[in-house]
Amino acid sequence: MSGALSGQTALVTGATGAIARASAIALARDGAHLVLMARRPEGLEQARAEIAAAVPGTHIALEVGDCIDSDAVARACRAAWVIAERLDIVFATVGGGSFAPILDVTPEALRKDFELNVISAHHALRHAVPLMPDGGSLVFLSSGAAPLTFPGLSSYSVSKAGLEALVRSAADELGWRGIRVNAVRPGLTRSDSTGSMFDAPETLEKFLPEYPLGRLGEAEDMAGAVRYLAGPESAWVTGQCIAVDGGNLLRRSPNLGIASPSKSGVHQS
Repeated sequence: MSGALSGQTALVTGATGAIARASAIALARDGAHLVLMARRPEGLEQARAEIAAAVPGTHIALEVGDCIDSDAVARACRAAWVIAERLDIVFATVGGGSFAPILDVTPEALRKDFELNVISAHHALRHAVPLMPDGGSLVFLSSGAAPLTFPGLSSYSVSKAGLEALVRSAADELGWRGIRVNAVRPGLTRSDSTGSMFDAPETLEKFLPEYPLGRLGEAEDMAGAVRYLAGPESAWVTGQCIAVDGGNLLRRSPNLGIASPSKSGVHQS
């Protein structure tokens, strides 16, 4: 398959997520071989079927494993390299966090969010870079919650800010090899875990006034930015965290009323 990424190999971690799948399709359309990594075999098979239907003929390999397991990530990186004896692109998407007032956040919860959002990214960085040619690209999935405060999401915000610090540090240290390290910052984007929010008028009423472009995000909105950061068009871009958020960073995060102890829920990137 011809394209700007023809002959290159891309590893996508957390590949069953909506943003990961849409981005994998964008990479495949430009000719990249794909290795998809996630914990659930059935989810990986569904992702492969969706990508293959969108881009017939794409080479798609699956690696079942937990992205917070260093050995599992190392195996996935090696499996990607074996395809063409090169690993050119990594898109690492694993992350998550819990809704809780800041005084209810336990050390254990903070450690868990740090492991999801920072340690998983460091595993991908540490195991992929030795297999990458000069000029390779790593793209991480951050969040608008990294630069913006979001009441009830302090643990998630702190750990995503840590991820962005990792991006900047890695970009600085790896620049001598031409390896670029960047991140995409989505605003609220439709996915398997956020779909119910898009169907709730009371939720939309709180979020939409903070989005100047007047709508919330779709996975395909993120895919274009990921493809740009992965490809040759961004050859002189590194250490950046690009907001793809309908302008949300120009305003603020909505206050969902999580201001007192003992109100909890789940937020997943």
